[in-house]
Amino acid sequence: MQFKYKTKNVCAGEIDFDLTDGVVSDIRFIGGCNGNLKMISKLLDGKSAEFIIEKCSGNSCGGRPTSCADQLAQAVKAAQGKDQQ
Repeated sequence: MQFKYKTKNVCAGEIDFDLTDGVVSDIRFIGGCNGNLKMISKLLDGKSAEFIIEKCSGNSCGGRPTSCADQLAQAVKAAQGKDQQ
């Protein structure tokens, strides 16, 4: 199932990804630090939702209380709720 998530307080404006049977794939950040976000997408492609939430939650960027990785964790949490409805 494909999901789109509007981010908050980060450079990337949106995160798109697929969530199928608890596995996240085809992660795409719209905006943000292109090279870094491409690498995050490659490293996390095919990982479980739980793994992404555990590893990415709480990461900050500069003086911000969140980061693109943290926003991905929030997006996956939100998608899990929608996927189960």
